[in-house]
Amino acid sequence: MQPTRPGRPDPRAQAQQAQLAASLAGAVDLAAVKARSEAAARAQTAPPPSTAAPAGAPGSAVVDVTEATFQTEVLDRSFQVPVVLDLWAEWCGPCKQLSPVLERLAAEGGGSWVLAKVDVDANPALAQGLRVQGIPAVKAVWQGQLVAEFTGAIPEEQARQFVTELVRATTGGAVPGGAEGEDDGLEDPRLDAAEAALERGDLEAAEAAYAAILQAEPDHPVAGLALSQVQLIRRAEDAGPDAVARADAAPDDVEAQTRAADFQLGTGDVEGAFGRLVDTVRRTAGDDRDRARQHLVELFAIVGDADPRVVAARRQLMAALY
Repeated sequence: MQPTRPGRPDPRAQAQQAQLAASLAGAVDLAAVKARSEAAARAQTAPPPSTAAPAGAPGSAVVDVTEATFQTEVLDRSFQVPVVLDLWAEWCGPCKQLSPVLERLAAEGGGSWVLAKVDVDANPALAQGLRVQGIPAVKAVWQGQLVAEFTGAIPEEQARQFVTELVRATTGGAVPGGAEGEDDGLEDPRLDAAEAALERGDLEAAEAAYAAILQAEPDHPVAGLALSQVQLIRRAEDAGPDAVARADAAPDDVEAQTRAADFQLGTGDVEGAFGRLVDTVRRTAGDDRDRARQHLVELFAIVGDADPRVVAARRQLMAALY
């Protein structure tokens, strides 16, 4: 991308930058912070889950979810309490063993978590988006993120342990509408400047705003990941579309490989980015290998440890190292 002179923007360069930024934002969810804030705001105005509501009805501790209600009943609700997805089908025998157990545990939970039941046959897009490979599949969602999962029917004792540990690790058992808990940082007014910069496409200002938050509060629950995402976008833009070809032409150039991986991840080729760096780790040694490994681990953190692509790539990395 060619630089432009101050005060005389190049429309073609601007269009290219906007196109790349849009692609990158979609791939790594650059607007995740804003979306999380909006979902949290909706969750605050929604009534808390209730065991008194009929099972399957909206707002119940046990709710039937469709593609149309997934945003409200799963993603938004997960900013109130953890949501456990039960992915099932009518023909699935093990599902008929596990589902009643989960429903009973949800009722016992008293609104501390929600069981969201998804018929995979009636909602194939959800099943595909959630990468369901077998049923029954159980996936836990907290604040819009997949945080735990298992596949197959398990004994009630194990299912109880799963939800108990989930609640303990997220809300500690607090029920919405009860005593106020610790501020989670989503309403932090310092995020406004960063989000405004993102909306107008000013990545430099967004990076500076997130960095300032972290300087004052290193453990801020939102700013760290957001800063990593913005920095990835900036690196990918800097690398440009030719990064992959340059890296392919210089397989032993670790710097070229990391730049290409940034561009691939930013434009949605997550497996390609991970595979490139795993291959680099496999064929290098010493400092070069460590640089490639460390960069790959940083990309893992941006995508999220619960993502199946990260889980698979971690296994590949371990095999490459040992």
